Amino acid sequence: MVQKTGFLSPVALAVFACEASDGLFRPADASASSDAETLQVADATSDALDASTIADTGQTRLLSQADLGYLGAFRLPAGTFGGSSFAYGGTAMTYRAETQSLFMAGHDWDQMVAEVAIPDIRMGAKIADLATATVVQPFVDATAGKMKTIGRDDIKVGGLMAYEQKLIGTAYVYYDAAHEQTLSHFTASFNLADASTAKGMYQVGTLGAGYVSGYMSPIPKEWQNALGGPALTGQCCIPIVSRTSFGPGVAVFDPKNLGVDSPLKTVPLLYYTEEHATLGKWGATSKMYNGTSGVGGIIFASGTRSVLFMGTHGVGPWCYGTGGSSGGNCYDPSDMYKGNHAYPYVHQVWAYDVEDFVKVRNGSRKPWEIVPYSIWNFDLPFQTASRAIGSVAYDDASRRAFVSESNADGDLPIIHVFSVK
Repeated sequence: MVQKTGFLSPVALAVFACEASDGLFRPADASASSDAETLQVADATSDALDASTIADTGQTRLLSQADLGYLGAFRLPAGTFGGSSFAYGGTAMTYRAETQSLFMAGHDWDQMVAEVAIPDIRMGAKIADLATATVVQPFVDATAGKMKTIGRDDIKVGGLMAYEQKLIGTAYVYYDAAHEQTLSHFTASFNLADASTAKGMYQVGTLGAGYVSGYMSPIPKEWQNALGGPALTGQCCIPIVSRTSFGPGVAVFDPKNLGVDSPLKTVPLLYYTEEHATLGKWGATSKMYNGTSGVGGIIFASGTRSVLFMGTHGVGPWCYGTGGSSGGNCYDPSDMYKGNHAYPYVHQVWAYDVEDFVKVRNGSRKPWEIVPYSIWNFDLPFQTASRAIGSVAYDDASRRAFVSESNADGDLPIIHVFSVK
């Protein structure tokens, strides 16, 4: 089975129409989201709760949509920088606090990594009103060719994480029909030009690379003992769904032990399988998960007990086949190509309670028994009909989240910035 992801390919971009926006971060239009602005999920499991019903424990609190404030956005520069460009890119972002910069993958065909300085973050009625980032380090293969060893072809950078004094990365085989990929992680220095520092690839966990080869995040110190480690790594919703999670997925790992232990031990906290598709089936019309769902990254803010998975989801009738406004198997004016369709699409947040993850780690719950305490949709300025979230990076010190909207500036992404209370 093949499913839609949250990324727009160079070919597919031609059919995506840019939609007007009032420039505000707000709940999604009910006409587009089938009144799914904030989904109560208590019917999915007996102990699922909405954030508004849970009292502050005095230690940590659950985040709601109101806790994310829109600060503005900025553009990425056009043109070639080193070996690639930002066109059809903006994936696998991470924020480095020491330089106040972002590392990210560029053009989908190249899968190279560059660093940009963050410019003035502005509100703007037009894209032209936004400031443009400057390139600090041009595009190179951050793995120095090593990620090509994980599979035969079409290798993607799944995620990046600035962790202590290293750049931690993941990679995945886009179409791993035979479930052959076992290696997924690499390390490198922040000096992208120094190919000698690239190490890997490494096996992380034993569930399969399709569960861990994507987004990553540090774990706040107050949760590290309870969860069993200092960082999270996960993956969701990539093609050949039988080798990945049917919805958000994440596991605990220790990046310092990459290259020391093989396979590196993990603590799986959340994943769903075909046999345990708690959020919904791959080929289903659902407000929680289907074959069009994709996760760009996670926000794990200190002082809270929330992990927010941010991505894209189709809330319309699910259909597999060719799309388009007419003549195809599925009505989808945003995508004419063969694959999963569930038009219209929304930006979506799946919000999970960390205390549920602690129960999984302690053995009292299974990873697939956990459901979000809340799900919400939202609109962004300059959004496209695909609502494609390319990636998410979070800086806990400044309480800012950086969200890449794929192909929102022609073939370039726009980086939106949020505050997190």
